[in-house]
Amino acid sequence: MHNEFTAIFERDGEWYIAYCPKIPGANGQGLTKDGARASLAAAIALVLEDRREDSLRGVPLDAERETVIVD
Repeated sequence: MHNEFTAIFERDGEWYIAYCPKIPGANGQGLTKDGARASLAAAIALVLEDRREDSLRGVPLDAERETVIVD
C-alpha cells in the first residue's frame, strides 16, 4: 500500500528532527535529512501497524473481515 505523509524537518544542533503532523507520536531523527526521513518513515509504519492491531481488538470472532482499497 502506498501512503504519502507530510514530514516537517527541523535542525537541533547537528541533528535533524522530523515529525509528521498527521500521525501524532511519529517522530524521527538523524545526522542527515535522509537519515531523519528514514527514521520517520519507520516510526510512521510502527504507529500505523499498532493502530491497525489496536482497532481490531474486541472485534467479534464471527465478524466478517474484508479489505477495501482506496486510491
